[in-house]
Amino acid sequence: MTSTDQKTEDGADTNTNRRQPYPQGFLDTIGTGWAARDETLPPERPQAPFALARRAALSAQFTGKRLVIPAGGFAQRSNDTDFPFRAHSAFAHLTGWGSDAVADSVLLFEPAGSGHDVTLYLRDRATRETEEFYRDATIGEFWVGPRPSLAAVAADLGVATAPLETLERTPDDLVVGEHDGLTSAVSELRLVKDAYEIEQLQLAVDTTARGFDDIVRELPRIIEHPRGERVVEGVFHLRARSDGNWEGYDTIAASGPHACYLHWTRNDGAVLPGDLILVDAGVEVDSLYTADITRTLPVSGTFTPIQRRIYEAVREAADAAFAAARPGMRFRELHDTAMGVIARRTAEWGLLPVSAEEALDADRGGHQRRYMVHGTSHHLGLDVHDCAQARREMYYEGVVEPGMVFTIEPGLYFQIDDETVPAEYRGIGVRIEDDILMTEDGPVNLSAGIPRTADEIEAWLAQSRD
Repeated sequence: MTSTDQKTEDGADTNTNRRQPYPQGFLDTIGTGWAARDETLPPERPQAPFALARRAALSAQFTGKRLVIPAGGFAQRSNDTDFPFRAHSAFAHLTGWGSDAVADSVLLFEPAGSGHDVTLYLRDRATRETEEFYRDATIGEFWVGPRPSLAAVAADLGVATAPLETLERTPDDLVVGEHDGLTSAVSELRLVKDAYEIEQLQLAVDTTARGFDDIVRELPRIIEHPRGERVVEGVFHLRARSDGNWEGYDTIAASGPHACYLHWTRNDGAVLPGDLILVDAGVEVDSLYTADITRTLPVSGTFTPIQRRIYEAVREAADAAFAAARPGMRFRELHDTAMGVIARRTAEWGLLPVSAEEALDADRGGHQRRYMVHGTSHHLGLDVHDCAQARREMYYEGVVEPGMVFTIEPGLYFQIDDETVPAEYRGIGVRIEDDILMTEDGPVNLSAGIPRTADEIEAWLAQSRD
């Protein structure tokens, strides 16, 4: 990777003691000899009308208030190397700008009468005569490629634009991430998805399904590698980058006892016949909407009797939550329903020190949660855990409405050193996770096309070997 001068945020050089000066000949000629740029304006993108409606909805909540929604900037990975830029989800939601958003941009709501004038401030592209063009490795077009003009962005997104350096801030600004009320509002604005968002979420799910097919197809190579979990991660990454933007979160490829660690992302273990591998992965498409799917696969192709027992209990819990889902219910009821199944099955297997009814007692129970400590559902959208800054009464205690998209993902995890369970249970972890759209007629499983039952899983694996 090539290097250039490092600079602080205010533009000061941090390594002037080893800075390499450009020769005079380069400086005399770098700004000349370039073909004219194509100034044709793009058509308005499909999501622009939806973003306009979202901005209007936010404006109506904050009459007379000046609102600031930053895109955010680059995050440092190491020294002069940054992570890929990904705009703040509230900014993406309100602008319709996805993977092509320009870092450090700011969306401003300026009070005007009973509403707001909305302007998108961004760094305009540098001309070839400026130092930025060839010297700045973070944003210089010689380094990172062309940036869109202000006029092009205005036409593309259907919003007024202005140069970033003309943005003025005031002490009374309400800023996302700094003002609790605004931060909650932009999060709650995403609880109910519009038609464009639902379309993009289905696209993310469908792309993720192809990624799971890739993993199943590559199982022989995965098994052969001493760090097969990494191969799983890499196979899925290829699909995510080729057909989408990135993964929506770090892929969990957890084989054997690793499946009992809920957020295992080290992914450095072997994938061995006889074990189960839990894969929790989701493609983020170019609009930045992400899927979130989990499947648990028997590496050898078939479940052992104890593995099947645990797997089908988890599926029973997932199916019960799906069957209970309806408009008007409390969101938390999804979890309560799934936990009822988990409590009954673990009690039936003799794993609880109390009855299932006692375990489900709100005040003195919860014994079954040793084996499923996480929640059953979360909202899904631009963030894998979408709307996370929403108020509790709007989220966990909120009412399920048509247009909401959420996961159903019960699990059972018996860690390798858990002496409260028989030895044959230890080291087995199972989770099944699907992405659910609530409609006026009830729930729709967006990921139903990915095999779910134990029989379907075994047939899927067998087909991959044919």
